[in-house]
Amino acid sequence: MLEDGDCYTLDLQAVIGANRIMELADRAIGFLLSCISLSVFTYYTFWVIILPFVDSDHFIHEYFLPQEYAILVPVLAGVVLLCFLCMFIGFVMLKSEKKA
Repeated sequence: MLEDGDCYTLDLQAVIGANRIMELADRAIGFLLSCISLSVFTYYTFWVIILPFVDSDHFIHEYFLPQEYAILVPVLAGVVLLCFLCMFIGFVMLKSEKKA
């Protein structure tokens, strides 16, 4: 319990240390997401742009899905993203309607 005249002391070193740890964690997550994005972009670009010019009996074709999926996968991802976005907007609208 605090008595009259007592005050809270803030350990500045602990706060600065915690902020640095969080900053390093944010940087690590950002780096990981950047690497994943670059990998997906490189894979998809190679799959869509370069692979059609490679002979169909070449071994590299074993590592990629058929060309039909090159259009189907992004379209499905866009539809799913659009659905989640519409659901989120709908929930926000319902919540704001209840508060009013």
